[in-house]
Formats: sequence, C-alpha cells, structure tokens
Amino acid sequence: MFQETIKESLSFDDVLLRPQYSEISSRSEVKILQELEGCGRFSLPIISSPMDTITEASMAIAMSDHGGLGIIHRYNTIEKQVDMAMCVMQCQCTTAAAIGVSDDFVDRATALYDAGVRLLCIDVAHGHHSKVRYAIEVLRKTFGSSVHIMAGNVATLEAFNDLADWGADSIRVGIGGGSICSTRIQTGHGVPTFQSILECSNSNRDVALIADGGIRTSGDIVKAYAAGADFVMLGSLLSGTIESPGESFLGEDGSKYKTYRGMASKEAQRSWRGRFASVEGVSHFVPLKGRVEEVLSELEIGIRSGLSYTGAKNIPQLQAKARFIRQTNSGQIESSTHIRGRQ
Repeated sequence: MFQETIKESLSFDDVLLRPQYSEISSRSEVKILQELEGCGRFSLPIISSPMDTITEASMAIAMSDHGGLGIIHRYNTIEKQVDMAMCVMQCQCTTAAAIGVSDDFVDRATALYDAGVRLLCIDVAHGHHSKVRYAIEVLRKTFGSSVHIMAGNVATLEAFNDLADWGADSIRVGIGGGSICSTRIQTGHGVPTFQSILECSNSNRDVALIADGGIRTSGDIVKAYAAGADFVMLGSLLSGTIESPGESFLGEDGSKYKTYRGMASKEAQRSWRGRFASVEGVSHFVPLKGRVEEVLSELEIGIRSGLSYTGAKNIPQLQAKARFIRQTNSGQIESSTHIRGRQ
C-alpha cells in the first residue's frame, strides 16, 4: 500500500508569535471588529458553540451584548428552538441557530427562517460529506442568498474549498480538538486545529474561516487569528457561566459546578435522541465562573494585548505581519507559569 510522506502537524502549543516593533500606546487603539457576510459587524469576533450546555437564548443575548455571536443549539424540538430564537429576536440581536442534515432539517430551517433567523449553522462533526453538500444545496434553493450558511466541521484545505464551492458563506475549521471531544481517540482521525487553520487559510475562496476547537486561552485566540481565522468559536471557555444552560449544583467540596458535555457523549446523545451510537465525546463538571461578560472581557483584553505585541491595530494587520516560531518542549514549559516553592 502506497503511503505518502507523513507530514508534521502543529498545535497551538507548538508555536509562538514573534514580538515585533509596535507604536501602539494603548490597547484601546486596537480594533478587532470583523464582518460576517449578511450578518453585520462584530466588535468581538467570538462565537459561542451550538452545544446544549453552551448556547440557548440567554447566552446568545449575552454574546450579542458584548459584540459577539451565539448560535442556538439544535438538540431540542423545533418549537423549543424557535421559541429561543424569538427571545433573541425581541432583544434585537443577530439571531443564529443550528440545524442538522437529516430527518427534519428542512422543516427546522424553515421554521427558524420564518421566526427571523438569518444565519443557519449546519452543525455536524464531519462536514466534508455528501449529506452536508445536499443540505447546503437545499438551503440555497429554498432561501437563496437571504440566509448566511455556516457549515463544517472540516480539517483540510480540500474540504474547506469544497464546502465553499457548495455554497457555504462561512466554514468551521477543526476536527477533534475540543476539550470534551474524543473523535481522534475513537476514530483515529483529525488534524490539530492550528494546522487546519494554517492550511485552510490558503484557500482563494471568499468565505469566512471559523476556528473551532482546541482553544484554551486568549493567546490561542490570537494565534488562531494570526494563522488566518476570521472568527473563533468557543465552548469550554464559556462553560460554567451563569448564561450557559443548566442548573448549577454543589460539589462534594462545597463549590458550585455546572455540566459541560460533548454532543457526541453518551449523556448528550441519550438526552436528545434517547440512545447513543458512536461515542466521540465526554461529559464533565466545570466550576461556576460567574457571568459570561466577565469571561469575554478578560479574553478581549488578552486579544488586544496580543495584537499590540505584533504592532497590529486590527486582525488583517495581524495576519499580514505575524511571524510564527516553533518552540521545543522545554520552551512550552518555560511559556507556562512555572514558579517553584510554597504558595
């Protein structure tokens, strides 16, 4: 069997951005405004993931209030998802919702469109698939250019270009990198998200790149933008906030927690369809973090600082000026806090 040369792939921890000359005297000079076709401009180009422990109406509204975007998950009835969308519409926010690629996806998309949703996210684990192509074609035939179609997830340039050619307006890039995703362990497939961003950013298609998975810090967000992402999608960083779905509970240590789970975990599959098939995720408890506004504000400060270290006043400047370097395992240790002794 022919085996091409095995290529090395890089993750966020494998690289750093080289600091450069800067004339930025204040983080307020840095503008991270980004536009999403047909959906307006966003002062904070962060999207909350369409997961049942991340984005319902409260999260979508909070994301909009802080300049971002929330995509209402699809793991519920059409009626319940429409109700959530209506709640967001009454707050005059950009309204986005997820759909699947089988069963009732046309009915769900139509109901959401009639409720005022104008961004439909085709939310599947493996986006380079004939069912995704069919779904995009049906949505385009049904709604024309009046909706923004976000599709994915993909991990390769070939897949990114195909989804763009099929009619997607934006594409989620990243397979298997989420903190509660076990796709790479379960299936042996995936590409480090940073590497996927680098490769897909070489596309000559005019579609937005949404980096999704493996992002743990504001530094990772800056690296994602620098590598070519237009927006980032977050799950774990927004989990455990007051606006995330689910009730908080007391743990054995007396602290408050919330559940955060992958949509391919046993728990999530049982919840939304009464059974589980291929298990490609886990369920986890995360400490209650407070309001999502506080999390987003902290991330925004880190992002603005990150751009200033490259001397970039906006994301396009960052992408033009950015210079990545490789770091060794010792470099990774040095890059993290590593003080020794008593605290």
